[in-house]
Amino acid sequence: MRSHLLHGKVRHRRSRPVEYELEHDVFYLALDLSEMDAVMDGMRLLSRNRANVLTFRDRDHWLPAATDLAASVDAHLRKEGFDPTGWRITFIATPRIFGYQFNPASLYLCRDSKAALRVVIIEVHNTHGERRLYTLRPERHGSGWVDSMDKDFYVSPFIGMDARYRVRVQDDPRILRIAMSETEHGSPLLTASLVLQRARLTDRMLARLLLRIPFATHKTIIAIHLHAWRLWRRGLRFYRHSEVTR
Repeated sequence: MRSHLLHGKVRHRRSRPVEYELEHDVFYLALDLSEMDAVMDGMRLLSRNRANVLTFRDRDHWLPAATDLAASVDAHLRKEGFDPTGWRITFIATPRIFGYQFNPASLYLCRDSKAALRVVIIEVHNTHGERRLYTLRPERHGSGWVDSMDKDFYVSPFIGMDARYRVRVQDDPRILRIAMSETEHGSPLLTASLVLQRARLTDRMLARLLLRIPFATHKTIIAIHLHAWRLWRRGLRFYRHSEVTR
């Protein structure tokens, strides 16, 4: 099986108008979309589309919500002008934990038949229940792949819509590194990074991660609101959802 686990840390650093940093432990499933059912059949703690300690549900992802995530990704790539026959798609996200799920961003690493990374799809979720897909065509740049895109989706109430993202993916055998920088009006504003180690996808390893990072999805949504409250207390401008999505 090519599916595995990823665990490590997420870090955010805001540089203006105030400096602010955060760091959290995280873990993700890294599922090869072609082998999801085979993976789930061998697990006790993890299931697909049915209740368990950890649950992967197709409809939690994609836009519109998927009934078969692999088929949705395949159709999207073909619409974008690619022939994904023989490609390997690795889907990276945190599953539902005790029934609750929230992923600020999920990733789809799309490798061709020669294992070259051709496309990175980023699925962004906000706390208003909305989703947005960004399809990147990374170019080789040093030891990673880099691409950028304009922001056109409401995420943070403290960052306006006149912003641009730059994403770097370094996909090494043992460690996956993902870095994102955000500029606003052309000036650096925010950097975020994930540094994740690969591990075997087993019930034992899942149990260890659940003990080490319990209720990870619940903590994510709590942390989002806690850090937002702290930034609000520091006087940052607050962009309401209704102001930027009309």
